[in-house]
Amino acid sequence: MSGLQSDRNYPVTKSDEEWRATLSPQEYAVLREAGTERPFVGEYTDTKTVGVYACRACGAELFQSETKFDSHCGWPSFYAPLAGDSVEYLEDRSLPGRPRVEVRCAACGSHLGHVFEGEGYETPTDQRYCINSISLTLKPAG
Repeated sequence: MSGLQSDRNYPVTKSDEEWRATLSPQEYAVLREAGTERPFVGEYTDTKTVGVYACRACGAELFQSETKFDSHCGWPSFYAPLAGDSVEYLEDRSLPGRPRVEVRCAACGSHLGHVFEGEGYETPTDQRYCINSISLTLKPAG
């Protein structure tokens, strides 16, 4: 059974078997079981290409490259989603003593990463969306 069960009805729905058939084992572990890729190994950690980042599971557009910044955390960081309704937020208490806010794709419910606020980020929103590269696909501009 998938680790991302929800009462919410997402526009993009697939059975667990369908997700396993369309995603690599590593993609499935992060996107459908809320795993995390190792820091500094993701394909988009240092990418500066202009374009739109989409959900690797369903293709929904999530972040613009203009909001990506180098936070030196080991994962691609953005200061805002493409649209307010493109992602959803869930309380994550999986780390004892350190509650976090999980970020999921609003179209399919796939795990993307976490968002952190008020930690001194020099961004227009004072937020850092710390997103797994393996959760994203870059659609270059033009």
